Amino acid sequence: MEILWRLPAGPVRRQQGDLEGVQRSRRAAGPGDRGADDAVRVLILVQGHHGPLGSESVTLVWLPYPDAVSRLDGLPEGMRAQVWDGQRPWPDSVAEVECFVPPYLIGPDAYAPLAAMPRLRVVQLLTAGYDDVLPLLPDGVTLCNARGVHDASTAELAVGLMLASLRGLPDFVRAQDGGAWTHGTRLSLADRTVLLVGYGSVGRAIEQRLAGFEVTLVRVARTARPGDGVHGLAELPGLLPTADVVVLAVPLDDSTRGLVDAAFLARLPDGALLVNVARGPVVDTEALLAELRSGRLTAALDVTDPEPLPPDHPLWRQPRCLISPHVGGDTSAFLPRAYRLLAEQLRRFAAGQPLLNVVAGAPR
Repeated sequence: MEILWRLPAGPVRRQQGDLEGVQRSRRAAGPGDRGADDAVRVLILVQGHHGPLGSESVTLVWLPYPDAVSRLDGLPEGMRAQVWDGQRPWPDSVAEVECFVPPYLIGPDAYAPLAAMPRLRVVQLLTAGYDDVLPLLPDGVTLCNARGVHDASTAELAVGLMLASLRGLPDFVRAQDGGAWTHGTRLSLADRTVLLVGYGSVGRAIEQRLAGFEVTLVRVARTARPGDGVHGLAELPGLLPTADVVVLAVPLDDSTRGLVDAAFLARLPDGALLVNVARGPVVDTEALLAELRSGRLTAALDVTDPEPLPPDHPLWRQPRCLISPHVGGDTSAFLPRAYRLLAEQLRRFAAGQPLLNVVAGAPR
């Protein structure tokens, strides 16, 4: 069943009650109201002042959340929003969409409507990564990522994975489950050399959070910036033997796919820790498994290849490997930052100004 809620023009704050009414209606729909393939979908069309949907003078944007318009504090003049949360079938308005914000973390289905959007001009992602969207991006469409939105959350997790792995927190949890008091000396993050591979916005956020941990930080980016103390990827062979901890925060592209291969890992000293908050395919999984099985290296992974990791995958059974299920950016810090970016992008789009975070397609 599809619920279409058409809200009147006017200040968005006066529409909050209507939005809450939509959400109450959605919650009130019990199991008997929806079949296995007939989920209740809430589509909210916020009317502007420029005629019916499909009018040439109105820009239609698809947003992923029912409360998006209120959280954005309204839309620019001449813009209308419809909510699409990833369910099928798509709304009939798919052919009218000019700006599309795909739902967050629902997989490939989030991008399925792209081929049915002939008027599409801009895709604004809620993820920093965009490698999975590029093959599906129609010609002439501008793709923007969510650079900056996930920096704080991902950096927090990167530091958390370092601390948890070095200090043995998974072992303590297992011991607690058995009621065992297992005292022992553990490694400290202090006095470690941390090799940060990827010095974009996430890498800089990780650096900021490591500032109080008394580490020696070595920065690596795609190209060297000697004036800023940043090494290039080409220098990695000489840097790896000095690293106690390697943190991966690079985007996934042809230059980083399989970057961490057997040769990369072999250059690390015994006992080194590999932390991956980038993308799973940056690491050669089989090469990493060989090092973990030997007991020479330790890993803490928020991303894996394949992903999701199948229940019978051998990575799950490696005691020297800590795995989190790709939760780096999915925290309470995500939505406030996402809405700030969306509000600015929609304002720029409506005003014909250059968009932020353009990663592919024609700049707008």
